[in-house]
Amino acid sequence: MPAPVWSVDPRTGKQREQVALESDAAAVDRAVRAAHAARDDLADRTTRAAFLRTAAALLEADGAAVVALADAETALGTGRLTGELARTAYQLRAFADVVDEGGYLDVTIDHALDSLTPPRPDLRRYRIPLGVVAVYSASNFPLAFSVPGGDTASALAAGCPVVVKAHPDHPATSERCAELLRRAAEQRGLAADVVTLVHGFAAGTALINHPLVRAAGFTGSIRGGRALYDAAAARPHPIPFYGELGSLNPVVITEAAAAERAAEIGSGLAGSVTLGVGQFCVKPGLVLAPATEAGDQVLAALAAAVAAVPPGVLLDARMRDAYTAGVRERAALPAVRTAVPAPDAAAPALGSTDPTADASPAGQAQTDPAADGKADGLARAGVLTVPAAELARQGPYDLLLEECFGPVTVVARYAHEDEIGAVLRRLPGNLTATVQLSAAECAGDGAAPAAGGEADGGGRGARLLAELTPLAGRLLVNGWPTGVAVAPAQHHGGPYPATTSTTTSVGAGAIDRWLRPVVYQDTPPALLPPELRAENPLGLPRRVDGRPERRP
Repeated sequence: MPAPVWSVDPRTGKQREQVALESDAAAVDRAVRAAHAARDDLADRTTRAAFLRTAAALLEADGAAVVALADAETALGTGRLTGELARTAYQLRAFADVVDEGGYLDVTIDHALDSLTPPRPDLRRYRIPLGVVAVYSASNFPLAFSVPGGDTASALAAGCPVVVKAHPDHPATSERCAELLRRAAEQRGLAADVVTLVHGFAAGTALINHPLVRAAGFTGSIRGGRALYDAAAARPHPIPFYGELGSLNPVVITEAAAAERAAEIGSGLAGSVTLGVGQFCVKPGLVLAPATEAGDQVLAALAAAVAAVPPGVLLDARMRDAYTAGVRERAALPAVRTAVPAPDAAAPALGSTDPTADASPAGQAQTDPAADGKADGLARAGVLTVPAAELARQGPYDLLLEECFGPVTVVARYAHEDEIGAVLRRLPGNLTATVQLSAAECAGDGAAPAAGGEADGGGRGARLLAELTPLAGRLLVNGWPTGVAVAPAQHHGGPYPATTSTTTSVGAGAIDRWLRPVVYQDTPPALLPPELRAENPLGLPRRVDGRPERRP
């Protein structure tokens, strides 16, 4: 008998309601086969775009109930979730626009040319959907990176039916959103099974191994994502696995920037680290700051702002336990210090920057999650510091170069500018990398030398960006990485382990993951698909004989 799937309140640890039963292999098979059978319903671009817009409208119409349900399961707050719902609806409509415009098909025609050596045949290429896509929902975004999120929206826009594996932290929200998507499909004359839903750990494994699944999208941990990535590669017929796994999102603060606006940088960094209780994939987890008086001022502003943030509820007790254990392990390293030590380990002041301290409000006794199986879910934000030299060489401090999911960051103080490069060269791939520069550095002018460094005649900003470019998919100057705009120019991805490919999961380019090119050579006009015919009956943007061609 399959195990029940429970919706749990992370604020209390109590079960709210039984939502479903975990999907066994037979249930996963039914879900995949139903989606596969519905694939032809997505063939028409006009209907597909209308479906996505209808899904957005239904999501908005049911928005109050969806937000309340998501908050009950994640404790992310109605304000944050209302914004996430708006983003999700916008994303669905944005992909509808991509479908209408048609450029994603990448129609390219090269006419036969006998004068070339060897002669060129008539070649006509466009892109077609891969087939059923498996989507693994994220814990920290119950809407924008889950059932109605970007992976689902982009796959449907490409013409691929989707089987979503619900995240156990928000199964009721997943069920409700899946029902809205299925209703939208039916309202547009499509089979509801263009979107199906499965639950349970075993379902995730069965899904990645199903022979009718042609690709997968995942947002989650390195451990879970790598296991699925390896499973996708080990199939008799391997499939592409587009995973977002983990990211440290380094920040470099120059001495000149610290001297110019220490308070602004410190408070801005605190807001980015603690946003959403530190549960953003782009949270800054490592900061390189100068070991100077100006750097001290940045750290003081950071510590003060973090100290003002009350404890927050993490998504589940398991994550809170992992966060607490991770911070304790890092804080135990000999050269690591807390930015502001807790005044009383047994009953710390509210907002202490020591995240290993009791997270109970007003100094009350902390609930032990192991005592009765129910966690209070609270986590205190924190700041750890370490000399940058400890990170420049291999050793026990390598732990600080790994992501710690939750509201904590590590400030590595560099005594010499050369230490910046030494640390950056040891970092794994990231989603983002940020540099805080002075006005003069932004203008390309000379700047005051960094701690122990020499003035370089104006190239410091450009040099730092050049050092950061190999590390991340999105580079920021004088901003903060939390918040990923949905836009055609966006890239949300980066070198491994940030992601397992060079593609993006946000923005119009996300659709590329679910398509493959097909070229027709010397094919009679009557046998060509409409997208490739000379008269361009669908009015698609295309490139003909090397030149862009306007719509007819």
